Amino acid sequence: MSQIVNISTGPDQTWSDYLKNQILALPKCTECEKFHFFPRIVCPYCGCFKLEWQRLSGIGEVYSCTTIHRKPERGGNYNVSLITLDEGPRMMSRVEGIKPELVKIGAKVTASINNETDKPFVIFTPLVQP
Repeated sequence: MSQIVNISTGPDQTWSDYLKNQILALPKCTECEKFHFFPRIVCPYCGCFKLEWQRLSGIGEVYSCTTIHRKPERGGNYNVSLITLDEGPRMMSRVEGIKPELVKIGAKVTASINNETDKPFVIFTPLVQP
């Protein structure tokens, strides 16, 4: 499923196209072999322009998290989490499927793609319920 980054469409469009097809993929440098998020046209680690998009496992660990408190009529509380993917990069998202205040640092999570809007996005759920 490797694909050389298409500079004409840009990494944002490539990221969005993968998500629309329910695929979690990120660019991986062919020189230093590191994945990176957010998608770019140049490796942020070594400066190489030779990147390939590769599918990720979707498994990760909560690196940091916080609960945002809102009134119930405004949608209620939610969490914002920084997730370290097993492949290395970190991405900001949220953990769903449990109460926001139960999300804990070190918890193992798995990714899914929400396509309910025009802009698909990645969310995480716990691998094991607390």
